[in-house]
Amino acid sequence: MAPLKSSHSNILPNFTLKNAISTRSKSTVIGPKQDGVRSKRKADCSPSKENKNNKRIAFGERNTNIAEIAKNKLIEDKDKKTTAVRKVTTHMKILPSVKTVIRARQNQNEAPHAPGHKILTRQSIKTVIPNQTAIKPKEVLKESNNKCNKRLSNEFEKTEDTLYSTALEDANETTYFSAKKRNLRSSRSSDSDMTPCDKDVKKENKMSSISMVAQQMEAKLNLGNHLVPSNVADFDKENWEDIFQVSNYAMDIFNYLKERESQFQVTDYLDRQICLTRWMRSLLVDWMVEIQESFELNHETLYLGVKLVDMYLTRMTVGKETLQLVGAAAMFVASKFDERIPPLIDDFLYICDGAYTKRELIRMEMNLLKVCGFDLGIPISYRFLRRYARCAKITMPILTLARFILEYSLMNYDTITIRDSKLASAALYIALRMKTVSNWTPTLEFYTGYKLDEFKDVVLLLNSYLRQPPKSQLMTVRNKYSHKIFFEVAKTPFLENYALVQ
Repeated sequence: MAPLKSSHSNILPNFTLKNAISTRSKSTVIGPKQDGVRSKRKADCSPSKENKNNKRIAFGERNTNIAEIAKNKLIEDKDKKTTAVRKVTTHMKILPSVKTVIRARQNQNEAPHAPGHKILTRQSIKTVIPNQTAIKPKEVLKESNNKCNKRLSNEFEKTEDTLYSTALEDANETTYFSAKKRNLRSSRSSDSDMTPCDKDVKKENKMSSISMVAQQMEAKLNLGNHLVPSNVADFDKENWEDIFQVSNYAMDIFNYLKERESQFQVTDYLDRQICLTRWMRSLLVDWMVEIQESFELNHETLYLGVKLVDMYLTRMTVGKETLQLVGAAAMFVASKFDERIPPLIDDFLYICDGAYTKRELIRMEMNLLKVCGFDLGIPISYRFLRRYARCAKITMPILTLARFILEYSLMNYDTITIRDSKLASAALYIALRMKTVSNWTPTLEFYTGYKLDEFKDVVLLLNSYLRQPPKSQLMTVRNKYSHKIFFEVAKTPFLENYALVQ
């Protein structure tokens, strides 16, 4: 049998085997002879005989194992070394042209140092060029604060609830409110020093200045000073006292809308759209009409939504899987702009039959607004049609027929490049001719600003599209205006092209 190895040989490398053995059989080691008689050597760590009360207890508190004593000795040696290291102080020589910057402790898991002791390491010392200072000047701090105040939006890192962003993210609100506070303080201090008479004079001067500015603006814009011919009924003058008609500015508002039509021109974009066709766009518009009818939205919402789709497709390339998402986002934006209580986003997700997620719809809404420049005051043909019909005092059945012609033309791709005011004039003229009421009167010519020759080609285009045999997939508009609520105007017989233009 192989001899057993001492379990304490690794712990006590400097001790001899003689000192490491502490068994009872070898507790008495034969020593050298003294006068011919062998004397016993006293066992190591044995209790003294003088103290009789100090008895050895088996498995007791007193430690008689040399290995444990050696362990304690090693621990004491380590403590001495650590205390010796702690007592050593390092003196660093720092050049007068170099500054030392002590950084904060990077490792927070380390044990805290004793108070009053600063341990300097190579990583904690940062040399600075003599010409530079460690403290930033106030101007640099102001610039850094201004940079930090800006909100940087990244739509790919946002959650579904925080995807919405405003158009004024980079605006510095602090400067605005500080200037406003300064103005309020100055006005309060000046008003406190004024007498009541001076305050009255100040109010009168302020009112006079406001009225002067209003007069200058009215003279510049020529508001309300439109010369109406003698053979034209002055619709605005007849309703001058009606505040809901806004007769003071109605003519100027629609003239301004006609001027803005050039800013929202739509070009022929199907040549650049590889995945889209005319038929796909017609199906999309038919589906948008169904949304307007099922949610009972305003007609202005429908026309604005179709216009937003065309403007987006003019500038962006879209696949056929994303086309319906563009239409849903356009109706969602238009309903927010025109509706008093717009439908919820879950309603649009439901009507899409779960084809898109909430995050995708919000992203498309954001992209649509960015592409359109957040300008939703787009002139639409439906507003022009209502204005022209009111000025000409046209009955409701004729106006409804004109609305049917105009709404049916939304599915015609050839009408996207035509101005909305011309489309409204052409639809109203076709409705007048179909009901055999009148031709293009001087009143309509004055309020629309168009003569018949200027939109004759638009009349022929709309009438030829009406006379085409209807397709079963595009029957939403015809079924809508075949109802009694809309006077069943879709059942009115159409005219030939030569009968319209004579």
